[in-house]
Amino acid sequence: MMNNPADYFAALLMGLAGAGHCLMMCGGLAGALGAKPSATELLTYNLGRISSYVVAGVLVGLLSQLAVAQFTSALLGLRFLAALFLIALGLYFAGWWFGMQQLERLGRPLWQRLAPSARKLQQQRSLAGRFAAGVVWGWLPCGLVYSALSWAALSGTAAQGGLYMLLFGLGTLPAMFAFGWFTGAVQSILKAQGFRQAMGVLLIVYGVWTLIIALRQTVAMA
Repeated sequence: MMNNPADYFAALLMGLAGAGHCLMMCGGLAGALGAKPSATELLTYNLGRISSYVVAGVLVGLLSQLAVAQFTSALLGLRFLAALFLIALGLYFAGWWFGMQQLERLGRPLWQRLAPSARKLQQQRSLAGRFAAGVVWGWLPCGLVYSALSWAALSGTAAQGGLYMLLFGLGTLPAMFAFGWFTGAVQSILKAQGFRQAMGVLLIVYGVWTLIIALRQTVAMA
């Protein structure tokens, strides 16, 4: 089970570190809400998006719980996987390795089916329409989300998996609100290669540290 507070910190860290990635992947989607969407519109849209993350986290946590019930070593294996995902994500952010793009491509067939509905929902002016559009956009293929889900799997329970993805979603909010409210200069900083590299290094360091912990646990169990 995920009982280390640092694991929950990783959720916020991934969301915050992915600011530039979020602006490039989802900024244009949020821009479809209007040139200057209101705070209520942005919040409603993002609540819909985060709710999809929570649902995905619940499902992943439930599957993890079932796996751990059958295989006691499954949780340790999941920690290795989560650490590798985090390192891969850091390399992706830094622009040093783009293997995450291959993973994102796996989700494109599903997204191609969902995208038309999302565009129709975005054309609605009601808050319900905004929320529904956010729910659909939450399933956009994204290496950042996939990495967060790998950590949600460490929770070992559906409830904690959902909580983890909620924290991750909250971590992405500053970047999404930056699109609608920050100046172009601030957006440029968040998208800058230097900022992305710094955040990438931070994620790599955390991933390596997690990998070392997992290796120590493996040795202790041997």
